[in-house]
Amino acid sequence: MSHLSPSELSLLLVEPSETQKKIIMGRLQQEGILSIQTAGKLSEAKEIITRHKPDLIASALHFEDGSALELLQHIKADPGSKDIQFMLVSSECRREQLEIFRQSGVVAILPKPFSSEHLGKALNATIDLLSHDELDLSHFDVQDLRVLIVDDSPLARKVIGRTIANLGIKQICEADDGAQAIALLQHRMFDLVITDYNMPSVDGLALTRYIRTQSNQSHIPILMVSSEAKDTHLSNVEQAGVNALCDKPFEPRLVKQLLFQLLED
Repeated sequence: MSHLSPSELSLLLVEPSETQKKIIMGRLQQEGILSIQTAGKLSEAKEIITRHKPDLIASALHFEDGSALELLQHIKADPGSKDIQFMLVSSECRREQLEIFRQSGVVAILPKPFSSEHLGKALNATIDLLSHDELDLSHFDVQDLRVLIVDDSPLARKVIGRTIANLGIKQICEADDGAQAIALLQHRMFDLVITDYNMPSVDGLALTRYIRTQSNQSHIPILMVSSEAKDTHLSNVEQAGVNALCDKPFEPRLVKQLLFQLLED
């Protein structure tokens, strides 16, 4: 097992307000983050990333010369920086404004002001994504597990894939919606399905119903990862046969715990 500590993380804080910058830096230092660079604008952030790639970017939503979304798209488009983890720090609470960040695989969305618990979870998620901690199962060799990831967001699939690969899972297959997943399930056997809820064509609910009622793998464990995992209307996916629900953005530590429960039971 290889696990980092907060003091080993390098972080770039992108925040236009000097007051907010000082407050957030203080909170980061309290959590043990020692290597912190700061930027107040999108252009400054890009320049810093070119010179020194951080492990994590903590970003406000708006700057005078751009937005957090532009910064996120910039790092994901560059092969040299696409593995940088990203968390949004914003007072924005409208779901439609935040959904694109959830679907882009950010490690966390922190409110302003945020609590020590919020920040601690975000930093732990970052550390887990950068570390390797193999899942120890009594009924399976983790490297033999066959996992199908179903999500219409390539970035979300990548984050999920990276998270479970860090747990020692090697045999990972991807589908970009439920229809493609059904086609794969008709010809290949899997030990676990991790699926999004909202997808075009065939969504997570329809996929779950297909697996439980029409496939020859009706007892396969299903973990649903969704930005709507706390909504009451998702109770019907549990009734349809989903074994566990997990929020987007998710905590890798929670995913490990859920996978252990699903696969050991």
